[in-house]
Amino acid sequence: MQKTNQKLIKVGLVQQSCTADLAGNFSKSIAQIRIAAEQGAELVVLQELHRGLYFCQQEIAGYFDLAETIPGPSTLALGELAKELNIVIVSSLFEKRGVGLHHNTAVVIERDGSIAGKYRKMHIPDDPGYYEKFYFTPGDLGFEPIQTSVGKLGILVCWDQWFPEAARLMAMAGAELLIYPTAIGWSPQEKHDEQLRQREAWITIQRAHAIANGLPVVSVNRVGHEPDPAGGPGLTFWGTSFVAGPQGEFLYEATTEQEETVVVDVDLSRSETVRRMWPYLRDRRIDHYGDLLKIYRD
Repeated sequence: MQKTNQKLIKVGLVQQSCTADLAGNFSKSIAQIRIAAEQGAELVVLQELHRGLYFCQQEIAGYFDLAETIPGPSTLALGELAKELNIVIVSSLFEKRGVGLHHNTAVVIERDGSIAGKYRKMHIPDDPGYYEKFYFTPGDLGFEPIQTSVGKLGILVCWDQWFPEAARLMAMAGAELLIYPTAIGWSPQEKHDEQLRQREAWITIQRAHAIANGLPVVSVNRVGHEPDPAGGPGLTFWGTSFVAGPQGEFLYEATTEQEETVVVDVDLSRSETVRRMWPYLRDRRIDHYGDLLKIYRD
């Protein structure tokens, strides 16, 4: 393949476990961001809803008290940190937009401490252990990349990662990097073989987004077991945070059980090189895709 000028960025991934101690979790995230910055990270990505436990295992009205405004306390603290360390941070927060109106929101903090933009999760699951429709209103900001000093970031969140349409629309809007803050795991009651199939499917679908769009992908998941507040089996989050290049190649893959903070070199210019040889965007037949606007073809 013909080479283009490199555009290297150093991306930090923070894969952590969480407890009910919100302040402790946030302090841990800040400490790991500092470690990533010390290792040269220019962009640091945190996992979905990193301030606390994944509270969506049950529908409990009191958990709405966990939500905060954007701007708010977390974005203020992260803004000060980003400015101090001269880095870009991707955070994932439970946003209180108004009385009775909440979102699962990823917010991007620029090097100067300002909010570069935010993305409100568009696809909201409603499955055993993942009762997010009770808490989150579907996003209304669309699939718009966020321009930052390190590049144009296509931010999506967890359940969004299973939908090729979301990745494609971000790519079409000029995203240089797809980023997925995530909270996904398996029930301890599931058979081991089924657990493995689920994790492999999760990896495969995101690598496919990288390939189909000629873009690198960064996916950051939480790790560890979190109890069910109703006394059920709880969820064990499978970690496996990873970075894939624009041909789906692994640039890094984390463990399934350990907290990790790692910095990965990502060459954004490889997308140009790959797309010259694999021109999926050129060969799309948009004149025959109208039925994609239907729920189903009866």
